[in-house]
Amino acid sequence: MASITLGGNPIHTSGELPKVGTKLADFKLVKNDLSIASLSDFAGSKLVLNIFPSIDTGTCATSVRKFNEKASQLENTKVLCISRDLPFAQKRFCGAEGLENVVNLSDFQEGSFGKANGLEIIDGALAGLHSRSIIVVDEKGTVVHTEQVPEIANEPNYEAALASL
Repeated sequence: MASITLGGNPIHTSGELPKVGTKLADFKLVKNDLSIASLSDFAGSKLVLNIFPSIDTGTCATSVRKFNEKASQLENTKVLCISRDLPFAQKRFCGAEGLENVVNLSDFQEGSFGKANGLEIIDGALAGLHSRSIIVVDEKGTVVHTEQVPEIANEPNYEAALASL
C-alpha cells in the first residue's frame, strides 16, 4: 500500500506500482470504440502509461495535453492515457481538444488494471479511482520507469518519464 495525498490529506492505494525491471502485467482496457485493448496490441512499441483519476479535472487534462504534444516527437512510442472515465468522456475530451497522439483506455468496468498495478485509491473522496501515476515500458514489455505522484493534484515529472525512453 502506498500513501499519497489529496489536498495535503493522506489517502492510500491498493498496493505498489510495478517494479522497474519487471514485465508489465497484461491488461484488458476499453478503447473509445468500446473494443478491448490488451498489452499485446502494443507489442514492439515503447509505452508511456499516463494514469490519472479523471479526464475532467485540470491536472489530468493538462497531463493528457502535454503527453499528446510530446508524443508526436517520439519514434516507436505510444502514450496510453488510462482512467476509470467512460470511453465516451475520454473521446469527447480528446475530440474537443484536437488531441490525436494519445490512446485513451478506460478501466471503468472492473478497475482491474488499477488493482493489478497497485494504483487504485482505497480511501478518501477519490476511492475507487486511479492515483496519478506514470509507468514507462520498453519494446519488450519491461517496466523502465515508474512514478506515483505524491500529491494527486500535482503533475507528473514529464521529463523523467520521457528520459527513460
